[in-house]
Amino acid sequence: MAQVQHVSAAMNRRPGTSMTLYPILFAISIVHLLNDTIQAVIPAIFPILKDAMGLTYFQIGMIGFVLNITASMMQPVFGLYTDIRPSPYLLPLGMVSTFFGMLGLALAPNYAVVLASVVLVGIGSAVFHPEGSRVASMAAGPRRGLAQSIYQVGGNSGQALAPIMTALIFVPLGQRGAIWFTVIAALAFAVQVYIARWYRASLSLHPRSKPAAGRDDAAGGRRPAVAMAMFIVLLFIFARSWYHAGITSYYPFYLIEKYGLRLEQAQIFIFLFLFSGAIGTFLGGALSDRFGRRNLMIFSMLGAAPLTLLLPHVNLLWAYVIMFLNGFIILSSFSVVVVYAQELIPGKVGMVSGLTIGLAFGLGAIGAAVLGGLADTYGIDKIMEWTALLPLIFPILFLLPGDRKLRQWYESN
Repeated sequence: MAQVQHVSAAMNRRPGTSMTLYPILFAISIVHLLNDTIQAVIPAIFPILKDAMGLTYFQIGMIGFVLNITASMMQPVFGLYTDIRPSPYLLPLGMVSTFFGMLGLALAPNYAVVLASVVLVGIGSAVFHPEGSRVASMAAGPRRGLAQSIYQVGGNSGQALAPIMTALIFVPLGQRGAIWFTVIAALAFAVQVYIARWYRASLSLHPRSKPAAGRDDAAGGRRPAVAMAMFIVLLFIFARSWYHAGITSYYPFYLIEKYGLRLEQAQIFIFLFLFSGAIGTFLGGALSDRFGRRNLMIFSMLGAAPLTLLLPHVNLLWAYVIMFLNGFIILSSFSVVVVYAQELIPGKVGMVSGLTIGLAFGLGAIGAAVLGGLADTYGIDKIMEWTALLPLIFPILFLLPGDRKLRQWYESN
C-alpha cells in the first residue's frame, strides 16, 4: 500500500522540480526493456529466418536495414512533432503497431511479409524512443545522467535478453515463436497507459514556456560551433552503431563458421556483450554526472579500440572475456551521449533524442546492410576484421566542447 501511495504521489508531481521521480523512471525503463527486447529479437533470429527461407546474407542485412531505418530515421520526425505538440498517448499507440508487427512476423509466409512486419515494429519503436527520453528528462530532477541511464539500461537489458529468448523460444519453436512477443507488447501497452496519464497530468500542471529572446540571440552566435559539435556526435554514434550491428548481426555467423558452434552456443557471446553493455550503460550515466560526459564518450571508444582489434584473432576463451569487456566499455556512453546532445541543444528534447538514438542508428543500419553484402563477397572473417577498426574514430571526440564549456554557453545569458 505504501508503494502504491508513493507512485500516486509521483504522478502528481510536476516535471522540472528538484526531485528525481524514480517510480516514473523505473516504469519508462521497464517499457524500454520490453520494447527493445521485441526489436532486438529480430536480428537475433536472423539465422533461423536464413535457414527457413533460404535467404542470402544481403537479404538478412536488408531485414536489419528496413527495421532500423524505420525505427531510427523516423525518430527525429516524431521527436520534432512532439517538441511542438506533446502527445502523451502516442506512447501506447506506438505499441499497438509493434503488436501487429510481431503477429505478422510469426505468421509470415514469405520474405515480403517479413519486411512489412518489421516496418510495423520499427514504427512502434520510432514513436516510443523520443517520447520515452522526454519522460526520463521530465522525471530526472537534478540527476540527468542517472535518469537517462535508468531509462537506457532498460533498452540495453532488453537487447541482452534477445539472444536468450532466441535460444529458449525460437530454437525449439522456430519462426512461430514470435507469437509470444505479442504478450510482451500487450504488457508494455498497459504500462505506457500509466505513464501517459502522468505525462498528460504533468503537462497541464507545468506548461512549457518559450525561451527568452536574449537567450535565442546568444545561442544564435554559437550555432556554427553547435552544428559542428552535433556533427561529431553523430559520427561517433554512427561508428558505434556500425560496430554494434557487426557484432550482433554477424558475429554469431562468424562463430558458427569458424568454430562450428551451434546457434544457441553462439548467442551466449552476444548475450555477454549486451548484458555487460547494460551494466556499462547504467554506470556510465552516473559516472558522467561526476567525471564529465565528453570524457565518458572518449573512454568508450579509446578503451574499446585495443579489444576490438584483438577479438578476431583470439581463441574462444579469450573471446568470452573480450566480448564482456567490450560491451561494458563501448556501451558505457549509450545514455551519456543523449544527455550531452540535449545539453548541446537545450529545449529540443524530442528532436535531439531522435537524432542521437534514432537517426544515427538508422545510418548504422545502412552499415548492417553493407556488411551483409560484403560478407557475401569477401567472407565473414573480413567483416569482423573491418568492424574492429571502427572505434579508432575516437580522436575526433577531443574536438567536442567540454562539459564546462557547455555550461558557460548557456549560463552566460
